Amino acid sequence: MTSKFLAAAVAAFSLTTALPVSAQQGVKIGILNDQSGVYADYGGKWSFEAAKMAVEDFGGSVLGQKIEVISADHQNKPDLGVSIARRWYEVENVDMITELTTSSVALAVHDLSKQMKKIDIVVGAATSRLSGDACQPYGFHWAYDTRALAYGTGGALVKAGGDSWFFMTADYAFGHALEKDTGDFVTQQGGKVLGAVRIPLNTADFSSFLLQAQSSKAKIIGLANAGLDTTNSIKQAAEFGIVKGGQKLAGLLLTAAEVHGLGLEAAQGLVLTEGYYWDVNDRSRNLGERFFKRTGRMPNMIQAGTYSATLQYLKAVKAAGTKDTEAVAKKLKELPVDDDFAQGGKVLENGRMVHDLYLFEVKKPSESKKPWDYYKQLAVVPGDKAFPTAKESGCPLTK
Repeated sequence: MTSKFLAAAVAAFSLTTALPVSAQQGVKIGILNDQSGVYADYGGKWSFEAAKMAVEDFGGSVLGQKIEVISADHQNKPDLGVSIARRWYEVENVDMITELTTSSVALAVHDLSKQMKKIDIVVGAATSRLSGDACQPYGFHWAYDTRALAYGTGGALVKAGGDSWFFMTADYAFGHALEKDTGDFVTQQGGKVLGAVRIPLNTADFSSFLLQAQSSKAKIIGLANAGLDTTNSIKQAAEFGIVKGGQKLAGLLLTAAEVHGLGLEAAQGLVLTEGYYWDVNDRSRNLGERFFKRTGRMPNMIQAGTYSATLQYLKAVKAAGTKDTEAVAKKLKELPVDDDFAQGGKVLENGRMVHDLYLFEVKKPSESKKPWDYYKQLAVVPGDKAFPTAKESGCPLTK
């Protein structure tokens, strides 16, 4: 080896090793959610597929660096979720964590992300606290939240005469927030909350809770739960003849995934709010049909929202010209959100992505003309009505 060649090789090696760690590695995104439990269909491995689809649509690389997506199952345990997130951030050089189904896990990882100055974009968790009192500079909330669901579904049912409510509530952060936000909205509209019962996550037998709801005589039984807990509640309510007896069930967090699991015979007539439905417009159909070819099912708002969150993060990295957290967080709050999930979306100072949602009624079996043809659209729920302003949210960043 000549001295000139050796000197050039040493110089090249020195240049490479002198680069900061972040410049030497690709961009890594983590999908952290429930992949084996009560929310496995609600988000699960389908959200992982949605994120990979977004990366492929973006081109597979950003700033000349390969994009990698990894996933893990937090089993709905906050301590496990934080342990995985910490390892991802500290050891595996994950730049952004998204999806984060289950509010208790999302709040815990949200706090860790703040401490470690890493970006998280919550899609699957519902609690409005994420962009309220628990907001932080690097945390974002994407598809929906408990306040938007309360405004959409709760508001519609109260206006339609459903002015007395009883809640069946998942006994953790998400359920509590959904009950509070919906209950507050009901009372503000002149309705009454007659009672509530708290139910452990992943309960199999809802009979005693349904009997309490039935005996309350409330016009509306608000299901402040999600995933299999919601579908099991609805199935068992049918056995008790609750709807036939004149009471109405409100699926406060119900998505196309759960309607698919229930079937239209059991789900017909349910009123719900979603931030996405595959058959709303040409752009939603484009995303839905491509996802269907990939997975054999249509995406719900969690899976489509994960697609959007991943795509928007990559757009922000490109616009910032770096994957530095501060610069990317700034771009996330500046760039409009325009994709097959949401059009005309914007991100507020508190990290809340504001976009329109939709109020749907589940079709009767006779009204469904094709597979996954599940919803009748009742109304568009404007984003600036569904979500509070950053100042109204209680986020300390806005004070």
